[in-house]
Amino acid sequence: MTQVFGGNRPAVIADPPDELECDILIIGSGMGGGTLAYALRDSGARVLIVEQGDFLPKEVSNWSAKDVFVDGRYKNSALWYDETGRGFVPGNYHYVGGSTKMYGATLPRMREHDFDEVEHPDGVSPAWPLSYDDLEPHYAEAERMFWVHGRKGEDPTDPWRSTDFPFAPVSHEPAVAGFEASLREQGLHPFHLPQAIDLREGGNCIRCPSCDAFPCLVDAKGDADVAAVRPALKSPTVRLLTRAEVKRLETDSRGRQVTTARARRDGRDISIRAKRFVVSAGAANTAALLLHSASDAHPTGLANRSDQVGRNYMTHVTTFFLAADPRRTNDDVYQKTLGLNDWYSAGADNRHPLGNVQGLGKLRGPMVKNARRMVPMPILDAVTRRTLDLFLQTEDLPLPENRIRLGSGDRIVVSRRPTNLSAHRELVTRMKQVARRAGYPVTLHQMLGIEATSHQCGTARMGEDGAGSVVDSRCKAHDVDNLWIVDSSPFPSSAAVNPALTIAALALRVAAAGELTS
Repeated sequence: MTQVFGGNRPAVIADPPDELECDILIIGSGMGGGTLAYALRDSGARVLIVEQGDFLPKEVSNWSAKDVFVDGRYKNSALWYDETGRGFVPGNYHYVGGSTKMYGATLPRMREHDFDEVEHPDGVSPAWPLSYDDLEPHYAEAERMFWVHGRKGEDPTDPWRSTDFPFAPVSHEPAVAGFEASLREQGLHPFHLPQAIDLREGGNCIRCPSCDAFPCLVDAKGDADVAAVRPALKSPTVRLLTRAEVKRLETDSRGRQVTTARARRDGRDISIRAKRFVVSAGAANTAALLLHSASDAHPTGLANRSDQVGRNYMTHVTTFFLAADPRRTNDDVYQKTLGLNDWYSAGADNRHPLGNVQGLGKLRGPMVKNARRMVPMPILDAVTRRTLDLFLQTEDLPLPENRIRLGSGDRIVVSRRPTNLSAHRELVTRMKQVARRAGYPVTLHQMLGIEATSHQCGTARMGEDGAGSVVDSRCKAHDVDNLWIVDSSPFPSSAAVNPALTIAALALRVAAAGELTS
């Protein structure tokens, strides 16, 4: 039986038949897929979102540091593997809303020059086939969708804006405010971090300590579930199928049209036919799906004539940085309000870009236990009560050998050699000096490894030449006439800011182009 949905059917398909049919199939409900569904909600097209996971449960454990960090209650990704065969759990989450259910809700725009070639210690970051100006109106729309708070003009590296931030900046609490004052005294230019939380008049946000890397129990985080998928599902033409993992895309004999998505749900095989297909599964899983969809027409993977599917994997070079003063405690609750971009671009005292600094959610003992298993919890609690916590990130370059591939049993294998480590080490050194001048005599830092996948991008690069890229500047596959890739996979470069808002802006731009609904 084939179900052609539309009209008066439930928004979430509870008991699907073996075959489904729609106009546009979106695989993945995260920042790319969720935003695209939202943008298409009034198009009249029958849109089906397929999500591998389910809705993340709302429960007291959402705000338990022990449940979230020590016990890993919400980690539900299959193991990935490095080149040595070691398995690890990535920072990937399969829920409605994707990994945004656990993100820190920081939504900066990329800088104007991030879309151009940029010289780094280890090479040149390539230009995009589109400009900041092409994305600017979509950045503005995405900021409205996701309740972004900020202050225009504070960050000297900010690109031009056609609109102000939709909401006023999230204010600093005492420890962060004191640190900000010291930064200004040191001649630096701190700014209020663009945050996607529902802190507007009548909003749900209560400025709790359990936001960054936690699910939100009160739906006050601007994630793709709350801000995009749920509003989209109010449309009579948008539907959602959960707990369904798309295993393969099949084409016609010529390989120019995808005809069917083969999915597995609760032990059952389901076939989904559509006129147009959008893959929004995240950079690694998108690449894995395309590679697994090899056929006679696409022997090295779907849309992979360029041999670029899975290559150019980037995640940023990142460090957790803790500034500590043993003499005083940090009683801030919502700490993720401060940003610093003074060394984001090359300048007079740094030949190459160093990267971005931003606040972390306030760390507590259970949140660092897995990184310091031998340290008793009372000591971890005592230390983290005295720290100001920051996140440092430097641009990672797209190298062909840094890639996602399929290993035995179709498991995801990650090959990655971090780049621009000298620039990142310089950023850490400068922040040590800044922190000590601000009255924090002790600094602790740890670089994140291959498991840090929340900023993954680049595995289906964008370009106008089909011989060297997978999709064009509107995210449409060069080799397949009805296939789009709308997540971070098309990023030609990673810049040094969180990618989520750029993913949303790309999705809005794809919808506005009209090709999906023409």
